[in-house]
Amino acid sequence: MKGYKLTTPEGTIIRFAYYEDAPVTSKAFAAALPFSRVFMHARTSGEEIWIDNAPSLDIIQENASVFTVPGEVVYGPLRPSRVKTSNCMGIYYGEGKGLDSCNIFSKVFDEDKEALASLGNHIWKSGVCELSFSSLETE
Repeated sequence: MKGYKLTTPEGTIIRFAYYEDAPVTSKAFAAALPFSRVFMHARTSGEEIWIDNAPSLDIIQENASVFTVPGEVVYGPLRPSRVKTSNCMGIYYGEGKGLDSCNIFSKVFDEDKEALASLGNHIWKSGVCELSFSSLETE
């Protein structure tokens, strides 16, 4: 699997590559594509945009942590059931630390980091933004 892209309402495309360390999450996420959701900002956990109504993925906990690096994408597994972030998806455009362990399954392409930071700051200042996700495999 190569990766996926998000597209903003203005047509900006930001690309992400899957991590090999999270094969179950990556495969399940790829199967859920395409989809669109309205993302909001999560300033308390750092420079992150997120949703709590992500497509439901029946995934295990893998490559999980509360610590991320800028550009990483996380998904809350359904198991174990005690995880507070189940069915949540977060995209860190800067420094941050999550509320609970999430599966870190992908990272923004280096050449798209600035576009991701710009998107994160836009959502922080404007409130929300609908983002569309689709596969890079179809290109």
